[in-house]
Amino acid sequence: MSFYAPPRVLPTRLFSQLPEGFWRDGDSDWVRANKPGQRVKSFLEGPSFDLEGNLYVTDIPYGRIFRVTPSGDWQLVVEYDGWPNGLKIHQDGRIFIADYKHGILLLNPVDNKITPFLTHHRSEGFKGVNDLFFDDLGLLYFTDQGQTGQHDPSGRVFRYDLDTQQLTCLIDNGPSPNGLVMDIDQKALLVAMTRGNAVWRLPIQTDGSTTKVGIFLTMAGGVSGADGMALDTEGNLYICDAGNGCVWVTDRHAVPLYRIEACTGGRTVTNLAFGGPGNRSLHIIDSSTGSILIADLEHSGNPMFSHATT
Repeated sequence: MSFYAPPRVLPTRLFSQLPEGFWRDGDSDWVRANKPGQRVKSFLEGPSFDLEGNLYVTDIPYGRIFRVTPSGDWQLVVEYDGWPNGLKIHQDGRIFIADYKHGILLLNPVDNKITPFLTHHRSEGFKGVNDLFFDDLGLLYFTDQGQTGQHDPSGRVFRYDLDTQQLTCLIDNGPSPNGLVMDIDQKALLVAMTRGNAVWRLPIQTDGSTTKVGIFLTMAGGVSGADGMALDTEGNLYICDAGNGCVWVTDRHAVPLYRIEACTGGRTVTNLAFGGPGNRSLHIIDSSTGSILIADLEHSGNPMFSHATT
C-alpha cells in the first residue's frame, strides 16, 4: 500500500456489543494456546446474515454460536465442544461452520443441532480449518490454516463439490490461509495469508484446478495481517487487518480506495459481512472488544450463492 497516496479514511459506528451476561471467565484451551497469559471473555468471528436479516457470529474459545437480531439483541443459538471460526448460511438454510477442532460442521437452524459434515482429507484430519465461502455454482471453498506461517508455509485451501462429494486441495504451501472470496468474475479465488501479510490470487481453471498462483496484494505489516474478506458489486475487495484495527478497501486491481477505522479503539478486526438496507451496511467484527461495527457504504455487497433466493 505504500506505493500509493494514503487512502481516504471512512468511519464506523457501534451496532451492538456482546452483553455482559454472555462474558466468560477468560480461560479455555483455545485461550491458553492462542492468547497465553491473557483473559479473554470472548473472541467473535464468522459473521453471516440469514434471509430474515439476523446476523450469526461465532465465539471461538467457548464453542458458541450467537444470533444477533436487526435491532442488536443477542441470542445464544448453541454451545458445544468446538472452536467455531468461519460461518456461512447456505440458500437451503443449512449453516456451515469452519471449526478448528472438528472440520466443517453443519448447524441445523430448526433444532440447533451440530453434526459433522467434512472432517478429513484422505483419512487425515485437517490442520485446523478457518473460513469458508460458496461461489456462484454452490461450490464450497475453505482454508485449512492450523498453526502455519512463515516458519511452516503448509497451509491448505480446499474446494468441495457438494453434489459429487469431491474434495480437491488447491494449494498446500500457504503461510496461514485465512479469509477467502471469489473475485467479481468468478475466475479467481482471493485468499488472505495472515502471517504472510498478503492476499494471494488463485486462478481457477475450468477443470477446477489452480495454476499461476500469485500475490494480489501485499499488506503494510504489523503484528498480524489480512483476515476476513468480502466483495462489493463493483468488485472492490474489503480486507480485515487483524492487527491494525481497520479494514482496507481496494479496487479489483488492488489499488487502495479506503481505510475503514474501528470506532472502538480495538485493534483485532477479524471479519465482516454486508447486510442492512440495500446490503450497503458493512458489519465488522472487532474481536478484541466483542463488538459489531457498521460502516455505511456507497456500494452494495456482492451477493453469494449462499444468499440467493430459491
